[in-house]
Amino acid sequence: MTDAHRWGVQAEYHDATHRLVAAHAQTVEAVRTALGAGGDLDGPLILHPGDPVDHPLELVTEDGRSLLLDGVIAADVPLGYHTWNAPDGPRPLVVSPGRCHLPVGMRLGGWVVQVYGARSHSSWGIGDLADLRNFGEWAAQRGAGFTLISPINAAVAVPPIEPSPYLPTSRRWRNPLYIRVEEVPGAAAALGTDLDQAAAAGRALNADRRIDRDAVAAIKLGALRRIAAAGPLPSDFSAWRAAAGEDLERFATFCVIAEAHGGDFRAWPTELLASGGAAAGRLRRGAAAQVEFHAWLQWVIEQQLARAAAALPLLTDLPIGVDPGGADVWADPDLFARDFSVGAPPDEFNTLGQDWAQPPWNPRELRARAYAPLVSVLRAGFSNAMGLRIDHVMGLFRLFWIPRGADPHRGVYVRYPSAEILDIVALESVRAGAVVVGEDLGTVEPGVREEMAARNMLGSVLLYFTDDDPSAFPRRALSTVTTHDLPTLAGLWSGADSTEVSSIGVPVNHAAIAEVRSRVARVAGGEGSSVETVIVNAYRALAASPSTLVAAALEDAAATSERPNLPGTTGALRPNWSQALVPPLDELLSAPLAERLGQALRRG
Repeated sequence: MTDAHRWGVQAEYHDATHRLVAAHAQTVEAVRTALGAGGDLDGPLILHPGDPVDHPLELVTEDGRSLLLDGVIAADVPLGYHTWNAPDGPRPLVVSPGRCHLPVGMRLGGWVVQVYGARSHSSWGIGDLADLRNFGEWAAQRGAGFTLISPINAAVAVPPIEPSPYLPTSRRWRNPLYIRVEEVPGAAAALGTDLDQAAAAGRALNADRRIDRDAVAAIKLGALRRIAAAGPLPSDFSAWRAAAGEDLERFATFCVIAEAHGGDFRAWPTELLASGGAAAGRLRRGAAAQVEFHAWLQWVIEQQLARAAAALPLLTDLPIGVDPGGADVWADPDLFARDFSVGAPPDEFNTLGQDWAQPPWNPRELRARAYAPLVSVLRAGFSNAMGLRIDHVMGLFRLFWIPRGADPHRGVYVRYPSAEILDIVALESVRAGAVVVGEDLGTVEPGVREEMAARNMLGSVLLYFTDDDPSAFPRRALSTVTTHDLPTLAGLWSGADSTEVSSIGVPVNHAAIAEVRSRVARVAGGEGSSVETVIVNAYRALAASPSTLVAAALEDAAATSERPNLPGTTGALRPNWSQALVPPLDELLSAPLAERLGQALRRG
């Protein structure tokens, strides 16, 4: 593949309606400048078992063994990240299986849970990992095989805290607001009766359906600081921290600086802008206890996540990018094209297009590093998970770059070295023994789905988007009725979603909504059917499909009419990603509709 095709800027593209759209010349030129595209860059040599090699390769494996590759790559050559002695010096060499892990005969029913909204009477204003564990125990007893959770990646715990789980400060680390404080080792001894008072203050936040993350952080982090300060911290944490290395230290340092200067590093004092600079280093040493605290929080989250995964296997969710002023960009600014953001061109459901306010990775820089940043992000996603859903999987092939601050109509597609990226995804999937689901909805260029199938990746199917009967759904898919960006079944069937959208001034595509409603009616009930009847019938039909994975949205178990997110709106118009389920989780799971759905999702 030539350099131009590997990360070329597309001068035109076909939109969701198959109309040919010409890219803006100024944007094309700006992207080419940002890429710094000249000649091809040396990247890793990627091989697969069975591949022929033109000449013998002297190899040092990742565990330090010497190996000679000659003729054909044998099946017993270790998979992994190795080094070969090239004529011009050592170069990275990757041996990848080429195909992701996918157990033969896998056929599971499960749930989609927005963790923040699935709060119980015991929660401190937000759903947490103990709530997730309790939900998993309930669902597992009813035959569920997994839970797909909304991203729990880190947000900066400094007001105002970003509500969207798809705009994290880091894709490598997690959000401490999901910690259940009472279950932290040493909590009762450190806080005594103050723990009861903190819990009461946290639970008082449940009176408001809108989740107040700023208030949650004030109470939770205050309690957690006291627990950490009471020490000593477990030796297991010290070993885990040492293994996590510099990535964790930079993240924890970012959190400390953010507490003093705000969550967007672009507004910090100039001397602190360089994560590897002298000023940041002095601060890290001078605030060692604070840095340790933020590192410890990550260890605590990982422990509680492991317990939730033990109750019911988790399918985690990888966002397409990160906050432009957040920890990942601060820690490694050269990896990002910081004058652009990722988005999507207009389509029938989002007529204005979408700007997700996230800077894309520079594909040339990513390849020059032998994909090490991708490996780090994937390993975080696979940790304590039976699988990983990759949001907007088309981004592994190309991304829609929008000049920062410009209208999405001015965006252009930039191509990524997809064959090599997918080899890395496959290697990490096999090592983790975890499946990979690609969210391939919206504008999908030809060949993407075929390549996903060849790589053993599951695609995504929505009842809302297809005229096919569920009995004809593809086998290699995660099939659902809706997504977090689309109407819930109750909102669609009752019309409440369109009413809400219209009331805040967002255009409604009534023809598209009517078409979706007719698709639901064909499998779930005609006019006059109750909302609950439609919900149960829709998921019963889904569960009977051939798809490897099917999942029900927890919002549908509550028959709520509000979708989690309405693209194109902000908190000033609508509380996106901030509405708790009603009733609380512990009441919801004892309701008849949840029980009926749990039974409907059983798959033999």
